[in-house]
Amino acid sequence: MKPFSDFRSDTVTRPTEEMRRAMMEAEVGDDVLGDDPTVQKLEELAASIMGKEAGLFVPSGTMGNSIAVKMWTRELEEVIVEEKSHIYNMESTHLTFISRVTPRPLPSRRGAMDPELVRRHVRLPSVHTPRTSLICLENTHNNWGGAVLPLENFVAIRKIADEFGLKVHLDGARIFNASQASGVPVKEYAKYCDSVMFCLSKGLSSPVGSMLVSDRLTIDYARRLRKALGGGLRQVGVLAACGLISLTKMVDRLKDDHTRARRLAQAIYDLPGITLNPEEVETNIIIFYFNHPRLSIPELVNRLKEKGVLCLAVFGGVRLVTHKDVDDEDVDRAIRAFREILAT
Repeated sequence: MKPFSDFRSDTVTRPTEEMRRAMMEAEVGDDVLGDDPTVQKLEELAASIMGKEAGLFVPSGTMGNSIAVKMWTRELEEVIVEEKSHIYNMESTHLTFISRVTPRPLPSRRGAMDPELVRRHVRLPSVHTPRTSLICLENTHNNWGGAVLPLENFVAIRKIADEFGLKVHLDGARIFNASQASGVPVKEYAKYCDSVMFCLSKGLSSPVGSMLVSDRLTIDYARRLRKALGGGLRQVGVLAACGLISLTKMVDRLKDDHTRARRLAQAIYDLPGITLNPEEVETNIIIFYFNHPRLSIPELVNRLKEKGVLCLAVFGGVRLVTHKDVDDEDVDRAIRAFREILAT
């Protein structure tokens, strides 16, 4: 058995052997000069899958979201975000640091903001208040345990955005997980958004990279912003080659991750100290709250590590994520470890 079963994140996935071969054989050029054919192929494929005109390869999801906010806003404006969203809580405050806009965090039900609440918080500019210019959505929603936002929520938010002349950006880091779980094509989610960022380096197993898609003129501007942020890369076709495999061969298997996450959640939800509704585990992320008479959260995480199971402490609880490099034996190992620690 391998030394650790790593449930910390789907960012720990390793590239497949096919990806490693593709990296070695990739046709490359200088992407900053616009002549890397493999990157061009990936950007075209990403845009087509999402039903948009153009795509941009970026080194990370955070950079993709940073660029998106910057390209849709101006200083002194306000952006509506969900209060537990990744873009607001976990991306080094780029909204204020790079775009110099004010975030307006709103509560939600498992990541889906009430459209009427959103409408009430759209602000028109005055000498005292900023203009609302952008609404950010997240699907799946990381900090809500991989929750899938209902398509009708997208429809309602789009209607409000159109009413007030706002843009909508989707942090779709795990949009393919959402699609596999809901049966809704990614293109259907994307059509209600002006831009979409999605990751290649999580469950889709590429070693590096995310994509930003939108209309062609906006992506031309996004390319300038990427350069300004230091994201212009040279022979990046060696990475884009992996992204092509991610999009053509790694999407359907995400269902296996969801199945394993549900099995793990079902096996541990009633153990002492754990507060978890296994019916709410929709995709590959499990987040449970933990309150135990003998063990703190850090102690639980350390005890699990001693038994070869890696996970993370988050938001007063514990987070486990299933992915390509977690198989049924890893899930069995985690179940045994939880029971040995908590059931005695």
